[in-house]
Amino acid sequence: MSTLLLAADTAGYTLPTPWRALTKTGYFIGLTGAIGGLVTYATTVRPALRGTSDGDGDGSRLRDRLSVCLAWSGVVLLVAGYFQLAARVARNGPGMPFGNALAPRRIWQFLRAPADDGAWIAQGTLYLVQNLVLLGAAITLMTLFTRGARRRLDQLALIALPLALAVTLIGAVPATVPLTTDEMLDRVLTQTHIISGTVWLGGLVLLSLLAGARRRLGPDAGLLWADLWRRFSLVAMICVAAVVVSGLWMSWEHVGTVSQLWTTGYGLALLVKTVLVLGMVTAGAVNQFWLMPRMTRARRASDTVSLRHLTLGHFPRVVWGEVVLGLAVLVVVPLLSGSARKEAGGAPAEPSAGVYTAGLALALALAVSLYATARASDALSRRTPAADPA
Repeated sequence: MSTLLLAADTAGYTLPTPWRALTKTGYFIGLTGAIGGLVTYATTVRPALRGTSDGDGDGSRLRDRLSVCLAWSGVVLLVAGYFQLAARVARNGPGMPFGNALAPRRIWQFLRAPADDGAWIAQGTLYLVQNLVLLGAAITLMTLFTRGARRRLDQLALIALPLALAVTLIGAVPATVPLTTDEMLDRVLTQTHIISGTVWLGGLVLLSLLAGARRRLGPDAGLLWADLWRRFSLVAMICVAAVVVSGLWMSWEHVGTVSQLWTTGYGLALLVKTVLVLGMVTAGAVNQFWLMPRMTRARRASDTVSLRHLTLGHFPRVVWGEVVLGLAVLVVVPLLSGSARKEAGGAPAEPSAGVYTAGLALALALAVSLYATARASDALSRRTPAADPA
């Protein structure tokens, strides 16, 4: 932080006010819990539980714990959404103290403000729709606190998931059109970055919390959890690729040269975020190349003791490390204000056919690397126990 303050002094970088940083971090935590939890349920938990009955011990406990986690994510989303809306009010126009912006009357005036000249819709109206959708998603999730609603978990999750996704997507709708190709691409990739990042981190948090009930699970729970980790590892790899591609685009837009990473406030914040994300990727690689193959071999050998130890012991510990790094990323995100190019007095980014071609080539290369990673992990799982480095 002291280095970032030095850059702020030398390059004109301004740190966000504490209330602005806290509301933005809290908002992304809310999105992470709701979007990440719901997508992970739909892609990972629900398919794994499909073969279990409602009366099944481990499956029933998992459903109950997951319902409570999703219900609390609704609470966090609702609270974080309100504070984020108040922060928008405080920043609007000449601005006002954050405490004053919390008043419902101030918020309602902001939401009812007329459209600017040339706008097809008032910005406040877009925020009104966004927060009504947020309210719907949060209330739907919070119904899972009741036992009766938990019996309709699939239906409620099916309702809440598109609402949660719409919360962030509506925020990307422009009040003024038309947009240039660059602006449209920027909005699409920004949303790709947000959604893939929240799914990745939110899934890690949800599965880590679910694994905390291991003392209440039966001796064969390792079989179910091996399937859960296997399914989520594929989701996580796709998210990582999306985060990398979209993140590189946004970095190119805001950083003109490598030296700006340590000579500007924005660049330093981006550098810290990049290091944290690389730490998450490294932890994920440990799971993919070391723990996943061991889990597969234990499953094939019907070694339920080792499988339980790996899936509910080793794996969650590594995942909790990823969660800590991911939460640190959300703390850094509010510091990414402005642009390193502007701080350094450089020219804005100019997209070209060469830039688009390089981006497409990078996306294809990442797809190939994901395929190679999956194949390598599968090959390691077929190694004989004698060759196991553990």
